[in-house]
Amino acid sequence: MSYPLLDTIQSPADLRRLERKQLPQLAGELREFLIESVSQTGGHLSSNLGTVELTIALHAVFNTPDDRLVWDVGHQCYPHKVLTGRREGMGKLRMRHGVAGFPKRCESPYDTFGVGHSSTSISAALGMALAAKHKGEDRKAIAIIGDGAMSAGMAFEALNNAGVADADMLVILNDNEMSISPPVGALNNILTRLTSSKTYNVAREAGRHMLGFAPPLLELARRAEEHVKGMIAPGTLFEEFGFHYYGPIDGHDLDALIPTLENLKKLKGPKFLHVITRKGQGYKLAENDPILYHGVGKFSAEQGIATGSGGKSGGKLTYTQVFGDWLCDMAKADSRLVGITPAMREGSGMVRFACEHADRYYDVGIAEQHAVTFAAGLACEGLKPVVAIYSTFLQRAYDQLIHDVALQNLPVVFAVDRGGLVGADGPTHHGTFDLSYVTCIPNMVVMTPSDEAECRRMLSTAYALDCPSMVRYPRGSGTGAIPSPELDTVPLGKGEIHRHGQTVALLAFGTLLGAALAAGDELDATVANMRFVKPIDAELIVELAGNHSLLVTIEESAVIGGAGSEVERVLAEHGLTVPVLRLGLPDRFVDHGEQGQLLSELGLDKEGIVRTIQQKLGAHADKQ
Repeated sequence: MSYPLLDTIQSPADLRRLERKQLPQLAGELREFLIESVSQTGGHLSSNLGTVELTIALHAVFNTPDDRLVWDVGHQCYPHKVLTGRREGMGKLRMRHGVAGFPKRCESPYDTFGVGHSSTSISAALGMALAAKHKGEDRKAIAIIGDGAMSAGMAFEALNNAGVADADMLVILNDNEMSISPPVGALNNILTRLTSSKTYNVAREAGRHMLGFAPPLLELARRAEEHVKGMIAPGTLFEEFGFHYYGPIDGHDLDALIPTLENLKKLKGPKFLHVITRKGQGYKLAENDPILYHGVGKFSAEQGIATGSGGKSGGKLTYTQVFGDWLCDMAKADSRLVGITPAMREGSGMVRFACEHADRYYDVGIAEQHAVTFAAGLACEGLKPVVAIYSTFLQRAYDQLIHDVALQNLPVVFAVDRGGLVGADGPTHHGTFDLSYVTCIPNMVVMTPSDEAECRRMLSTAYALDCPSMVRYPRGSGTGAIPSPELDTVPLGKGEIHRHGQTVALLAFGTLLGAALAAGDELDATVANMRFVKPIDAELIVELAGNHSLLVTIEESAVIGGAGSEVERVLAEHGLTVPVLRLGLPDRFVDHGEQGQLLSELGLDKEGIVRTIQQKLGAHADKQ
């Protein structure tokens, strides 16, 4: 496909040399390139198609990278990456040693802030704006945040600070009425009413004309406008925070975007621009189903994603599907069950539950802290909350997990998806730390299923407990084990031996059991499926220590403070000195890449486990 204008753009400086009348053509070529490129690599599509014109306008008006663009989440940064010299690298998007799927400071000076989680942009841009002020530098700071991300408390904490901080910054609300799941909450209702209100827009246009003819009426017009906005959008939300509000304007109209940004660039103080965009803009298939085309695998750009595939391959049940089916079945069995998600209905497998049990389904928006304490309140009143949350997002609610749930010993079930390495989304989304940061909390029960069937049984086990619990499972499918339709449980705190061997005992936590069994066959080692990190099976550990000369713990989690540390604690408490080799994720952030490839590089596949154990045994023999 030919891209005559896009081919000339190696940096935003090249873009700024184009005539304004050429920019719509550039937008069309950039959009076509994104569709072609992402269809071949997979990635985030509909959100990026919605920000093409906005990205062009930002780089055309502002002197990037000297002026700081801070993208929230980063799902919409592909146009930015293409225009900032990384177009050739898009062929390896989200692949090992390729371009990251999110802004990454070490990748480009144009990526001013590394992101992956939502609602951080305003805080970061405020820091940059005030740093420029302290250093006496004349540079701009611009935060681009979506309406979904605006549902998080952190965004409002930043607005609250910025409005009184005398910061020269611009916040752009990219309002596409769609985060990952459909938007929820009162804020979304306010934005929708404001955007769609003919009365408000007519009043604002009338005010502009009046000011043009009679400048002395500025204050009267301002008060009149505030009165109208107060009736239509109660609270005039953003101006009450101390920002000068502008908009809403069409985020796909370069003739509106560029002059508006040029005017705002000249103004001092905190400014808020409300931009309306359409997720999937310019690609009908994505416009019609922006959720399906949010995160995609490889697909045919002409034919689109095959119905039901989500751009992903494989016929086995995923752990997410196992959870979704279990949730519906348990809800039928127990009317006390309520399901909670922080804006991840599709990703957490709750679509069916939301349809079948709408009165017991709560999407609280991108508000993980609120989700956990909300669950605690429900549990106080005798309900049985199940919080479906990604491992990397549970980190954002750590205080609430400790203070509001565990300290009060409330029976909240945490179904923790994406435990371990997630692949292409990289270090911002790897579930690296959960076993370490949850196991240390009193009253918590922590389970690591080895396959899909055991995952269902553990969810039932967690639900039956009268204390907080976590069932932690990975992204994608497992061995293909078929879950029982029953709601059976597993014995609390009990592991089981899957293979009897000699000399070495492998203690596997979670889905690395398969690799452990394969390694055990080659080494003639004992292999145990430990199942529980807390309460850990101390009796089994002592038994294995008594008849093996080396214990090897295997976990797809941070090796520091993880399950292996619990095994060592048990041995120390029993006065046992058998050596322990702990295998897990290293003390560094793991980059993006295919899951199997990453596990191999980290020595957590069969070959790596065997190699490391043989090296350990060889070193031990040399010392004797």
